[in-house]
This record gives sequence, structure tokens and C-alpha cells, in this order.
Amino acid sequence: MVAVGEGEQLTLRVGSLFSGIGGIDLGLERAGFTITWQCEKDPWCRKILTKHWPEVPKYEDVQTLDAQTVEPVDLLAGGFPCQDLSVAGKQAGLKEGTRSGLWFEFARLIRALRPRYVLVENVSGILANHALGRVLGDLAECGYDSEWDCISASSIGAPHPRERYWVCAYPASLGSPEGPQFFRVLPETIGRNRGAWNGRRVDQPGILRMAYGVSHRVDRLRGLGNSVVPQIVQWIGQQIMNVHTGGEEG
Repeated sequence: MVAVGEGEQLTLRVGSLFSGIGGIDLGLERAGFTITWQCEKDPWCRKILTKHWPEVPKYEDVQTLDAQTVEPVDLLAGGFPCQDLSVAGKQAGLKEGTRSGLWFEFARLIRALRPRYVLVENVSGILANHALGRVLGDLAECGYDSEWDCISASSIGAPHPRERYWVCAYPASLGSPEGPQFFRVLPETIGRNRGAWNGRRVDQPGILRMAYGVSHRVDRLRGLGNSVVPQIVQWIGQQIMNVHTGGEEG
């Protein structure tokens, strides 16, 4: 546990990478975190971020983001691109020059910023081509121990699986038997429906093949498709906050 000393801040600051439309940011904010800055390349997604976080500084490209010019943060969070890991994507793997290879920029910023905690998200395809092992290995080289789990959207009652791998990392000095165990116990609201999705979109309205007159339809679908379930992030954020303040996980 990391007990909070007298006069130490209770609100943890977040640097958001690959922010998209802010699904991770929203979940962490609901858990009590403060979004300090965001980095997102897509112009339409940045408009959404500006609407909901108008005062938060925005950076456009993770490849040019300079750790010396951004405010220090306690948590660095993001879901790096999944196109080369996803079953529906190219499956080129975690390599330099691929979109998923932007993980190496994530790792660069971890080394430079040295946050207390790191939160990484990606699709279940991260298990292929040893990509998860590479992520965990890079975190270890940065001096962080990691815990990870795969949580489905159906675990909170959503009518679709949307399985995502989550990695929580923290300085190796905390990795004792009494150290953080973020995924030790999934509370009933997260775990009760795990794996219970039956493949039927039971509560979805009829979906037409075309949606005439819907502005920015393609942008919206892409933004939602790349986003995450904020309720899951909120639960993970609560575990991190509890560990930080010396409370009980769960």
C-alpha cells in the first residue's frame, strides 16, 4: 500500500494518451482523478474532448510529445492503437512502423515522466504475437511491476462481449506480497455477468443499413468503436485510488 502522508494530495493527476473520445478519461474522472492533459491525433475526437474537457490542454501527436513540456502526472493512461493486434485488423504485431507500434512512444513517455501508476488498455488480440509479453517486458525494463486481466463489457450487463485487456503497473518497489493487487477480487457489479453474453443484442433497436441525415456518422462510429466502457475504467480507477490512499481494494 502507498499510504498518503499529511498534506499530500488525494486527487491523482492523469496524463491521457491516445485519448480518443475520452472513455478512459471519463471513467478515471468518475473515480476521483483529475485529467491534467490529453493527447489525441484525430481532429474530430479532439473536438469531443474539447467539449467535455475545455480547460484541459490538448496535444496532437504522441510521437512529438515532449515530456519536458507537459505537467508531471501521477497516472499515465491510454489504450494504444489496436489495428495491428485486433482479429479484425492487419495483425502485423507490435512492431516499429505499425500503428500498434506506437506503444513504444507510450513506453518512452513512461521512462521520461516516471508516473506513480500506469494504466494500459488494448484488445484481446494483444495475446497474439507475444504483444502482451512485450508490453509487460518494456514496463519491467522501465522499473514497473504489472498486473493484468481481461474484462468484458458483458461483465457490467452490456449486451456485447467487448473484451479488453487492462494492465496496471506501479514501481517495482511496491511489488511485495503485500503490494497492490488491483484485480484480486472482481466485485459483483463487475464479475457477475462475466462471460454471460449470449450473442444476442437483445436491447438494441432495429438498425437500418444506412443512417441518412446523421452528422459525422462515420466519425461517431469510429470514435465509439475505439473507445472503452467507462464503468469498467471507473472500477479500475477506484482500485488504484484505494491502493494509493491505503484503503481496501474491491
